[in-house]
Amino acid sequence: MSGTSKWFLTAGPELPWAPRVFCFPYAGGSPRVFLDWQDRLGEEAEILAVCRPGREHRAAEPAPTIAELIDGATAAIAELAEADGRPSFLFGHSLGALVAFEVCRRLPAAIAPRHFVASGCAAPSLLPSERVRRIATLTGQEFAEAVGFFGGLPADVIADHEMRDLLLPGVTADFHMAVGYRYRPGPPLEVPGTLVVGRDDPHVQADQVEPWTTEFAAAPDRCWVAGGHFYFEADPAAATSILGRLVQADQHVELI
Repeated sequence: MSGTSKWFLTAGPELPWAPRVFCFPYAGGSPRVFLDWQDRLGEEAEILAVCRPGREHRAAEPAPTIAELIDGATAAIAELAEADGRPSFLFGHSLGALVAFEVCRRLPAAIAPRHFVASGCAAPSLLPSERVRRIATLTGQEFAEAVGFFGGLPADVIADHEMRDLLLPGVTADFHMAVGYRYRPGPPLEVPGTLVVGRDDPHVQADQVEPWTTEFAAAPDRCWVAGGHFYFEADPAAATSILGRLVQADQHVELI
């Protein structure tokens, strides 16, 4: 497996005519969550789920710092974009949105994504939040219950000692990675943006979303959707319909 290809998981054969949608998972989340979205996008776009070291087929690799994750993902995406010039879109949820934001900042203008969708994430200037900092200091059952606040661990998993011990190391590594983030002000993104937040998200409120506007040269669109922090778990249509519309709109502009 090449250095670039190991960064991504896909749901099927390559779609060389289609734009790529790079999806960045949330803390503790498997990139495979996004592969089910491929059927909903059909052949209009190709989902590439970003897989960090220490996950999935990269389980033997040590978990990276957030800086290492950002740099590695940026290099892998840039290599693909420079190789064939296919348009790209970035989608990240929660911690994944923060990583995608920093990747978007680093990609050269010539291969910049057509659109960046930040889902379920407070503005980068507010991160890491005090809640995330506190959770990262916890261990065992206390940590599992605190993570459950986000909806990331079901109650039956939290109650199951064996299952909890199996899943917690990866979640813990991601929380430790998250608290290593240090925001640095920079030029606003020229890339268009969309902010997606569940109306019942207990973690991301309107006042935490508002500072995102300073990170874009043009005001990002805001989409408040039904559901909580993981609004797409029961039905990914809220996310995939947004991505589908963005891809279709971009293709229409190219044809004109």
